[in-house]
Amino acid sequence: MKKALFGCIIILFIGTVSFSQQKNGINAIKESDLKRDLYALADDHFRGREAGTIDELKAAVWLADQARLAHLEPAGDDGTYFQFFSLWRNRIAENSSVTVGSRTLKLWQEAAILQTAPAKVDADLVFIADSQTNQTDLKGKAVALILSFKGDNDPYVKINPRRYVLQLIRTKSARLIEQGASAVFVVTDDSIDSTFFPRYAVNLGRGLYDIDGGLNVSVTTKVPVIWLPASFAKEVQESGKHIRIDVNVERFQYPSVNVVAKAEGTGTELKKEYILYSGHIDHDGVRYALAGDSIYNGADDNGSVNVALLAIGRAFTVKPAKRSALFVWHGAEERGLLGSYWYAKHPTVPAKSIIAVLNGDMIGNNHPDSAALLGSSPEHRNSPDLVNAALKANADGPRFKLDQAWDSESHREGFYYRSDHLPYVKQGYPAIFFTTLTHPDYHTPRDEAKTINYPKLKKVTDWMYLTGWAVAEAAEKPAIDPGFKLLR
Repeated sequence: MKKALFGCIIILFIGTVSFSQQKNGINAIKESDLKRDLYALADDHFRGREAGTIDELKAAVWLADQARLAHLEPAGDDGTYFQFFSLWRNRIAENSSVTVGSRTLKLWQEAAILQTAPAKVDADLVFIADSQTNQTDLKGKAVALILSFKGDNDPYVKINPRRYVLQLIRTKSARLIEQGASAVFVVTDDSIDSTFFPRYAVNLGRGLYDIDGGLNVSVTTKVPVIWLPASFAKEVQESGKHIRIDVNVERFQYPSVNVVAKAEGTGTELKKEYILYSGHIDHDGVRYALAGDSIYNGADDNGSVNVALLAIGRAFTVKPAKRSALFVWHGAEERGLLGSYWYAKHPTVPAKSIIAVLNGDMIGNNHPDSAALLGSSPEHRNSPDLVNAALKANADGPRFKLDQAWDSESHREGFYYRSDHLPYVKQGYPAIFFTTLTHPDYHTPRDEAKTINYPKLKKVTDWMYLTGWAVAEAAEKPAIDPGFKLLR
């Protein structure tokens, strides 16, 4: 009798657990699937998925095929998984030249032009010390200065040297241009990294990208800022130098694409509303080689979210929610969030039917128990309801310790403004941004599938899914904070 009663209790317990697990489709999210998909997407076959190239398009086709295999319905244009849009690219033409004295410099090897804009300058070169940049008699002159980072105690130099150095060059140059300089030459020393100039100078040659209606579709003449490596320190200090600059810009049109799929909800009326999951397809392509590897595979940035969206899609097809789930893999994020700007303004479903945007960017690295939810601080929170849903899902599930510093308006990385939720925020959609933040492999060839923490990737994927599931099942859609306003 006791054995029979014990058996009934066990059966009842198992049945209760099974019923509990069936409330949603989270069991369909598997670490093994995430790992398999990421090794495929971050493979050298896709050559880093650079925006505006055949490699980005090939990756988009692969994602669309995986969405089909996951039984997600096409939600792009004309009954397909695709929404194509044009990229407009302006780059400095090969017939441009920079001459110092009698020496014409090799562009992107000996000189990098920071602005993609036409310019013609013929002027005497004046060297000034960094401490003298406030002098005012610079009208019509080309000005040279040296930036040294020896003894620079600003921790940001080590955290993100590229952003730190380029920001500093632009800030110093802007002051000199305000004082009348007709051109600015900035020499940086090699105290940060001897490969720093060649790694990043060549990237500037890629130019500016934009979509129809953007500010960078057409460019106008600007005062040129020329970045030189440390080997030019002595040369720019020699008196009597004359410079000639002739910068020409050429313009191209390229295709890019958003991949769009959906899992229809079960609610008679609520299925007409969508929870939008967002990530970006592209990364940096083939660039400056480090340790013999020139393919920037972007496994974490943003392959991790690409495969997470596939896994979440499987969960919503196994167990649909009342509201529908929409999945958008954006093109050309690394070119300035261009795919998300395009989709936010040209959604393939009725704009008012999108009730929340859950964006992810880099979710598979750093400490296993930490993450960040951007858009949750008062400065960036445009929907307390959506933030509370995400915080509750975290408390009920992975229980990450959330790093709040990166969501601050004063954080020097400005990370809140650098991912695909931003265009949706500007269009008035409730939006949040899941991330595990940057790391030493960020935007290097070392960001490969083998470096990803897959148990952590699974936990963040679960968190994103459970947040969306809660919103998809809620009686009311998340409200926008009526007092919210972007600070920049």
